[in-house]
Amino acid sequence: MIEAHNLIKNPDIRHGFFTREGGYSGGDYSGLNCIYGTGDDPGTVRRNRAHIAAALGIEPERLVTPYQHHSADVVVVDEAWTRENAPKADGLVSARQGVAIGITTADCAPVLFADVKAQVIGAAHAGWRGAIGGVTDQVVIEMERLGAERSSIAAAIGPTISGRNYEVGPEFHQQFMDVDSTNARFFSPSQRDGHFMFDLPAYLMHRLEKAELGSIERTGQCTYADDARFHSYRRATHNGRKNYGGQISAITLGPDAFLREA
Repeated sequence: MIEAHNLIKNPDIRHGFFTREGGYSGGDYSGLNCIYGTGDDPGTVRRNRAHIAAALGIEPERLVTPYQHHSADVVVVDEAWTRENAPKADGLVSARQGVAIGITTADCAPVLFADVKAQVIGAAHAGWRGAIGGVTDQVVIEMERLGAERSSIAAAIGPTISGRNYEVGPEFHQQFMDVDSTNARFFSPSQRDGHFMFDLPAYLMHRLEKAELGSIERTGQCTYADDARFHSYRRATHNGRKNYGGQISAITLGPDAFLREA
């Protein structure tokens, strides 16, 4: 797993931006596939997720992810849920010890948050729709409602598709221009007329900087460019594959404290 420096400074928090390395899946899903519903065997996905939970020091049923739908919807996690009753959301926040909140990605950006002083954590699934819609802003707002302070929140953007591999069309570009003309700085010309290369992680860094958080970090890996380490929806599509896997990013408060309580 990959860790962000600004999130490993305190032992009360465990987190990881997990790769596809390891795990039990085969074929197009090979490695540590953590996404249900893409054709991989559900039992194998559960084994992969149990591997993630073990790395975070919690029981498998304490690792929760939402039903993601490319929104700015954020829910508060008080208790673990099952796959069948997962809420529709693209952001999670929690002040509950021993519950790991996670999101899955296959090119979109995973963003993890923590206010160690307030003992509040957050996670966001930020594709372009969620990014422009403000999912990271909404996570910060919900963290504040649980007692966090912006100046104490550390945020980290994990592995995601990079600007050099994310080609978009003119309609996509126009949506960002309609919101703010200065968003032009996150686009560069593509080799195809009328198309652009979009720098999603740079745009998210901008959104997080505007939120005036305590610290912001970007781990820097490109999911599209590194087939050995990451699943990538866009790479699978470009290679003519219908199936693809996804990695998980998760964060938890005080797993050891929960295990002592149990």
